[in-house]
Amino acid sequence: MLGSDIGIDLGTASILVYIRGKGVVLSEPSVVAYDKDTNQIKAIGEEARLMIGRTPGNIAAVRPLRQGVISDYTVTEKMLKYFIHKAMGRKNLRRPRVSVCIPSGATEVEKRAVIDATMEAGARDVIIIEEPIAAALGAGIDISKPSGNMIIDIGGGTTDIAVISLGDTVVSTSIKVAGDDFDDALIRYMRRKHNMLIGERTAEDIKMSIGSVYERPEPVMAQVRGRNLLTGMPKVIQLSSEETQEAFTEAASAIVAGVHQVLEQTPPELSADIAQRGILLTGGGSQIYGMEELLEESTGIRTTTVDDPLSVVAIGTGRYAEFIEGMGELAAAHSAVRM
Repeated sequence: MLGSDIGIDLGTASILVYIRGKGVVLSEPSVVAYDKDTNQIKAIGEEARLMIGRTPGNIAAVRPLRQGVISDYTVTEKMLKYFIHKAMGRKNLRRPRVSVCIPSGATEVEKRAVIDATMEAGARDVIIIEEPIAAALGAGIDISKPSGNMIIDIGGGTTDIAVISLGDTVVSTSIKVAGDDFDDALIRYMRRKHNMLIGERTAEDIKMSIGSVYERPEPVMAQVRGRNLLTGMPKVIQLSSEETQEAFTEAASAIVAGVHQVLEQTPPELSADIAQRGILLTGGGSQIYGMEELLEESTGIRTTTVDDPLSVVAIGTGRYAEFIEGMGELAAAHSAVRM
């Protein structure tokens, strides 16, 4: 793998760029702010995220990726070009070979859109890799062996659940319930239970600070600011972690159901491996309090979150080109889609 080769975790919530020898060199929200009158890009990444919910009428702060796939092709292409150039530096004139990670349930049309956008953004060659494979590689698992490994990657737009053996997925599913759905659930809960309107950023802050999908030993509280839907005036309340658990019930149950579905379809020999090795959790959504405990209780299988759940997919994506070269035709025939 050459120095100019990079791996991109193309996430709904954030984009991470990995360069071999340097590690993850860039991690920013996948948000673009543009002028609706002129279509001119105003900001990309963290600067654009800070504008969400705070822009004048002519400026729109949008996420061009929804549920792990491209919803706005033109904006995604500009965003990719910006991040590739920012990660590699202006002095590097060589067009990079890019590995891009996408949800395991992506269609051929969606894969083609990612390939085309990445090529237009300046890549000389594109390799597509499914998220569970990337997560396993990034976590340091030797997926080339004939043994079962179960990976659950809870991202912003999708949760990918897969059993991997011999360098490929044996059973997998990609459900469109993930971190964003927990945010949306909080927004609906606050509206329903407290007659209060909160924004996306506030919901995400609550999720990460006191959000729970499993009962805590002691409830924790957070101050929440929003707008009173009855009076239209600003409102401040104290929200408990127990309330977030109630708000998250539906989304958490959908993830548990997806895990059960994959386990029920797993061949018995690989099931025995998983029972011994346990389940591995990755992705930003895995950081919600109690996710390990919830899955362990519902499956009876030891569940562990990797050390750096936000970065492992990007790291694995960057290592993938090297992996398929080592595996030769076996791996290349499986997950890679090349341009």
